[in-house]
Amino acid sequence: MGSEKAKRADGGVSETTFFDEGDLVAVLTAQPLDRLLDYKAPEGGCLTGAFVEVPLGPRKVIGVVWGPGKGDFDIKKVRPVIRVLDAAPMRPGMREFLTRVADYTLTPMSAMVRLATRSPGLGDPPSMRKIYRLGQGEPDRWTPARRKVLGVLQEFGGLSFTLRELAEMAGVSGSVIKGLVSQGVVAEEQSPRDVPYPMLDPKRAGVELAPDQLAAADKLREKVKSGSYGTTLLKGVTGSGKTEVYLEAVAECLHQGRQALVLLPEIALTAEFLNRVEERFGARPAEWHSGVTMTERRRCWRMVGEGGAQLVVGARSALYLPFRELGLIVVDEEHDTSYKQEDGVVYSARDMAVLRASIESAQVVLASATPSLESWANAQAGKYDRLELTSRFGQARLPQLAAIDMRAETLASNRWISPTLQKEVAARVGRGEQSLLFINRRGYAPVTICRACGNQIGCDHCDARMVEHRFLKRLVCHQCGETRPMPEKCPSCEAEGRLAPVGPGVERLAEEVGTLFPDARIAVLSSDLFGSARALKEQIVSIAEGAADIIIGTQLVAKGHNFPLLTLVGVIDADLGLQGSDLRAAERTFQLMRQVSGRAGRAEKRGVALLQTFQPEHPVIRAILAGDEEGFWRAEAAERKAAGVPPYGRLAGIILSSPNVQEVFDFGSEMARRDAPLRAIGARLYGPAPAPIARIRGRHRVRLLVKADKNAPIQKALSAWVSQFRIPGNLRLQIDIDPQSFY
Repeated sequence: MGSEKAKRADGGVSETTFFDEGDLVAVLTAQPLDRLLDYKAPEGGCLTGAFVEVPLGPRKVIGVVWGPGKGDFDIKKVRPVIRVLDAAPMRPGMREFLTRVADYTLTPMSAMVRLATRSPGLGDPPSMRKIYRLGQGEPDRWTPARRKVLGVLQEFGGLSFTLRELAEMAGVSGSVIKGLVSQGVVAEEQSPRDVPYPMLDPKRAGVELAPDQLAAADKLREKVKSGSYGTTLLKGVTGSGKTEVYLEAVAECLHQGRQALVLLPEIALTAEFLNRVEERFGARPAEWHSGVTMTERRRCWRMVGEGGAQLVVGARSALYLPFRELGLIVVDEEHDTSYKQEDGVVYSARDMAVLRASIESAQVVLASATPSLESWANAQAGKYDRLELTSRFGQARLPQLAAIDMRAETLASNRWISPTLQKEVAARVGRGEQSLLFINRRGYAPVTICRACGNQIGCDHCDARMVEHRFLKRLVCHQCGETRPMPEKCPSCEAEGRLAPVGPGVERLAEEVGTLFPDARIAVLSSDLFGSARALKEQIVSIAEGAADIIIGTQLVAKGHNFPLLTLVGVIDADLGLQGSDLRAAERTFQLMRQVSGRAGRAEKRGVALLQTFQPEHPVIRAILAGDEEGFWRAEAAERKAAGVPPYGRLAGIILSSPNVQEVFDFGSEMARRDAPLRAIGARLYGPAPAPIARIRGRHRVRLLVKADKNAPIQKALSAWVSQFRIPGNLRLQIDIDPQSFY
C-alpha cells in the first residue's frame, strides 16, 4: 500500500492512497445504508476516490473508494471489487466537500454520493457511437419535419446528438434524419462517447468596459490571480453590465489554467448567456442542467473530472460536478430562491458554493442587483468584499418609478388594468415599443368558486385550491401537479353554469389585454405554458427581436432577460407578496419589484415602471419608489436582528409527513416533549403545528421550528434530538437547515 499527499485548502494534507490487489478498502455507495462497506481491492489495485462497481447482495452498484477498510468481521466473507470505472477518481477536496455538506445539512452520505454521481452511463465502458451534427448539403425539398431537424441543429450550434436524442428533440422519426444524412444535410460520424470541449480563448478581446466596470473587473482579476479563497458581492443596478465584469474574472481563471463554474437560476437564461460566452471566448462552454441531453450530461461530467471542460454553465446541481481544478464560482442572481434545493438533499447552492470555494482555494462572485439580506449582512460585517456598479451599461438609463394608487382609480370588479396603466400601454403600442405587464400568479384564476353553494374547488390530494388554466382547459394543483378537466357543474352541489373564477392569473390578464388592445401582438411568458426549455428559449428570443407588443408574465420575466424594445413595465398587484407571515416577505417583494422594474429601458430610450398598489405608503413600496436600497436593507436588518432570526440567528425546520394524520401529530408531540438536547444549547422549539399547506399528495404535514442563537451548535443538537426516536416506516422526517420557505 502506497500513498501520496494531496494539498488541502486549510494548509493541511489529505492522503490519497494506492491499494494493492487484495487490500481491504472501504467503499461508500449511493444505496441508503449510511455506512462504509469493506471490499478487497481488484486486480491492478485502486486509488482512494476511485469510482468502482461492487457487489451488494445479488446486485451490482456503483460506489467510491473512501479509504482503508476496517476489517471488523470475517475477512473470508469480504468480496472483491468487480472493477474500477473509467473515470477520474474523486479528488480529496470533493470528498471533503461532500462530507461537510452532509454534516451541515444533516444528510446521509449515501445521498451525497448519489448527488455527486448523477452521470448517465457512468459505469459504461469507453466505446464509439454514431453522432449527428449539421452538414454542408441542401435538401432536395423542404418538409416541416426536415425544418424541425435543421432548427434543432442550428439552435444548438456545434453540439452533436445521437439519433434518438435528435429525433426526440425535433419530434420526428429516425428515418427523417437518415434521409437528410443521405443528402449531406446532416453529417453522421463515428465518435468517442466523450470528447473534450473546444478550448476557450481568455485572451480574446471582450466588450469595452466603462470606468466603474473596469475597476471592478480589475479587482476580481487580482483576486482570481491570487489563487486563494475569497467571496465578493458584485452588486449592480439592472443593466449595469455585471455579466461583462465577472466574465473578466472567468478569463483570468482560464488564463491561470483553472476551471470556472457559472450558476444561473433559470434554464431559460442559458441561451443568451451561452451566446455571450461564445462571443467573449470564441467557443461554447459545457452545460449542466435538465435541458441538455443525457449524452451531453455524461460528457460534461467526465470532461470536468478529466480537465477537458474549462467552463461549466449550469443549474445548482452543477456545484457537485467533479472539478479537477476549480478556481472560480459565479452565482448569478444570487438572491434567487431557486438556488435552494427543497427535495432530497436540502441545501442552498449559494451557501454551498462558498463552502466549496473555501475548500478548493477558489474565488466566489455573488452577482445581483438586489442581494439577499444574508449576503448584504456578510458584506457589511467584512466577511465578503463588495463591489458596486451604480450606472447602466452604455446609453441605457435607469427607469422612472411611480406608483398608481388603486384607491383613486375607477375599475370594474372583473378588471385589473387601471385606466392610468391602460393609457400608458396604449401610448407604447402606438410608438412601436413594448410593454410588460407582470403578475406573479400562473393560470387563469387562483380560485374557482360555485356561486350556488360557495364551494371552492380543491385538490383531492392536497389542502390547496385548484387553479384554472384556461389555455389548457384544465384545473391544476400547483402543489402536486394533479390535473382534471374543467367541470361543467359544481362537484359539490352539481349546479350547472354557476362556477366562477375569482381573482386574476396571468391567463386572465392576457384575456383582458386582448379585449383592451385587440390589434396588439400579445405574448404570455409563464413556465407552465411551455412543453420544453427549448420552446421557452425560442419565445424569449422572439420577443427580444420584437415579435410582441405586450408581454404578460409571471416571476419568470424578472430573471435577467434583456428586451431592447421594452420601455414600460406595469406591475398589476405590487401588494401581493406583502401578504402572509413569511419573515422574508418584505425582502422578496422588494427584490422582485426592483428586478421586474429593471426590465424597462435597457436600450437608449428611458423606461417607466408603474406599480399598481392599494398601499402606496407601505415602507417596502416607498423604498422601491425612492430607490433607497441601503435604507431598506438597514431597516430590514434591524428588524431581523431584534427578532434574532436569520441572518442574525439560526432556524431549522422539521417537516413530518404521513398518510395518517393522527400518527404524524402524535409523533410531532412526542418530539416536542423530548427536546432536552435543544434546550441544552438554549434553542427554542415551536410546534408541532399543521404546515400552511397541511396535505400534499395525500400526506398530512406537520412542522416544527427550532430557533437558536447564531453561534449555537444547532446541527449537533438536532442530531442528538432526532436520534432518540425510532421513525415509523410510513412517516417521513425532513430537516431543513436555514429554511427559505415555510409552506
